[in-house]
Amino acid sequence: MIRIILLVLSSLIYTQITAQDDNLFNVNTIPLELRIKSNAVVRSDYTHINVIDYDKFVFTNKRIITVLNKEGDYKIGAFQHYDDNIKIQDLEVRIYNSLGKEIKKIKKNEFKDVSAVPGGTLYSDSRVKYLEYTPINYPYTVLFETEVVYNSTAFIPSWRPIEGFYISTENAEYKISNSSEISVKVKTSNFKDYNIKRLSDYHFIAKNLKSIEPESFSPDFSTYAPFLKAALTKFEMEGVKGVNNNWVDFGLWMNNNLINGTQELPQNVKNTIKQLTATVNTDMEKAKIVYEYMQNKTRYVSVQVGIGGWKPMDAEDVDKLAYGDCKALTNYTQALLKEVGVTSYYTIIYGDNKLLDIDKYFSATQGNHAILCLPNNEDYVWLECTSKTSPFGYTANFTDDRDALIITPEGGKIVRTKTYHASENLQEIAANIFLDENGSVLGDIHIQSKGAQYGEHEGIQNKTIKEQELYYKDDFWNDLNNLEILKMAFCNDKDSIVFTEDVKVKISNYSSKAGNRILFQPNVFNKLTKTPARYKNRQLPFVIERGFTDIDAYQIKYANQLEIEAIMEPVSIQNKFGSYTLSITTANNIITYKRKLILNKGSYSKEDYEKFRNFYLSVKKHDNSKIVFNSKT
Repeated sequence: MIRIILLVLSSLIYTQITAQDDNLFNVNTIPLELRIKSNAVVRSDYTHINVIDYDKFVFTNKRIITVLNKEGDYKIGAFQHYDDNIKIQDLEVRIYNSLGKEIKKIKKNEFKDVSAVPGGTLYSDSRVKYLEYTPINYPYTVLFETEVVYNSTAFIPSWRPIEGFYISTENAEYKISNSSEISVKVKTSNFKDYNIKRLSDYHFIAKNLKSIEPESFSPDFSTYAPFLKAALTKFEMEGVKGVNNNWVDFGLWMNNNLINGTQELPQNVKNTIKQLTATVNTDMEKAKIVYEYMQNKTRYVSVQVGIGGWKPMDAEDVDKLAYGDCKALTNYTQALLKEVGVTSYYTIIYGDNKLLDIDKYFSATQGNHAILCLPNNEDYVWLECTSKTSPFGYTANFTDDRDALIITPEGGKIVRTKTYHASENLQEIAANIFLDENGSVLGDIHIQSKGAQYGEHEGIQNKTIKEQELYYKDDFWNDLNNLEILKMAFCNDKDSIVFTEDVKVKISNYSSKAGNRILFQPNVFNKLTKTPARYKNRQLPFVIERGFTDIDAYQIKYANQLEIEAIMEPVSIQNKFGSYTLSITTANNIITYKRKLILNKGSYSKEDYEKFRNFYLSVKKHDNSKIVFNSKT
């Protein structure tokens, strides 16, 4: 009875606070500064979270957004997830034209209702209702109202007063009411530079926040835009109670309630894995055998069921079915390692090409991916268990260089995954080139890639021949016209984590002609073709997330009918962003061309951006330098 009364009071409070203001539906009332560089304007967004107990909260939201153009359609945000523990009480949308006249009303049962996860997911108990609406004219305004009861409290909705690029906010309010005895944790980030008032520990109002425009090399949006996270110190995830005062608590909950009891293996599998590792002595050798066994036996399938999608499948089921998601395959690999006496830790992480950290200062249900951590002396080895092809210990480009949560029997611990430095992210191109009297080129190219650059190249081996040719023509060497691929061969050394490509090409009319002269660019196969965008008034700092090293060495033999008239001078540039060197020598109709480009990882101020751009422009200019030949005939 008490809970019912609280739900009713919550609804009454919500109705009072969010009395409708007709001006919010009229486009003409939007302040001019909020229209600038905006595809949509949030006129009003009121979020109220009423925490009733450790296992229940009520979420209500009233949102009015004006969409200014087609690019703003996806900003509407008229959707709501649900499952067995998330019950939608109310859901409604009203559409208004530019003058604020209502033109359409959509009730709960008229929303599209689909699985909340991609089509590649085998099992999922999560669904989403969303608005499917094709506008007749722009601008238009959408009023979205929802009330939802959550019986699983591990995920408290966060708040982004600015929701993304090219969207401004006129009014936004976020409030947590706590009628339970459970403590609520709140962390705000980047509020001080915006018009956001803190009315209490759990009540915030934002007004007239201008849109943010993306800029090249800018850091992740969450690092500079305002963001609020909330969590309960005691929570429930689908019937499993947890404590969350810190990461130690949270890790203990995961270890004791989600992982323990899921790692029993069939006896024949235990026998097999012990036999396979019987003759090796070190933990890393055993781990490598186990990892390759897992890769050969299983495949990745998304399975989003079981305690909020966080509990892994039993290892015995993974072994029987020969598939699993990231949680299941990580857990299965850990179970195999345990059988041969190798310690490993189940790990929660953000998997993404961008570097996204688990927030070490705020324990909560974070992350979107699971990997495995192996202690190795004073360091760690990381295993990506969803890939059938990744080398042992290779994590570049998706889980590298970020804070992750490892789950130990003693609790959770934040550790940093491997950082691949510029010297490790190496690409070396060696080429023997013949330049004929007409300016055409024949080339034998040998490419070796390591580190992050290995990950960018090795996938080509799994493509069809047609796809491989298109990769070279349309992607890797898209600046080369008339390119013909004559031969291709690949070698993937997974032990050394080196990928090798041997490619033979012909480029007709590669060089340009001016009378009897041929203008030849000696950097045939690794020219810098793109440069950072120019900004008159850069607003954001910039980040080079991954450094790299490119080394190029070409032997260029030219036809006897040609003689050199002019050749470039050596180049050497060095600054905090990196370095660039170029040298060129000639002897006996052979030009030796050497180039080295290093780009340093780092975070830099917006004031440094123009210097960084000039460095790129300089590299591009020298990469396009030409040798002038005279034709003897």
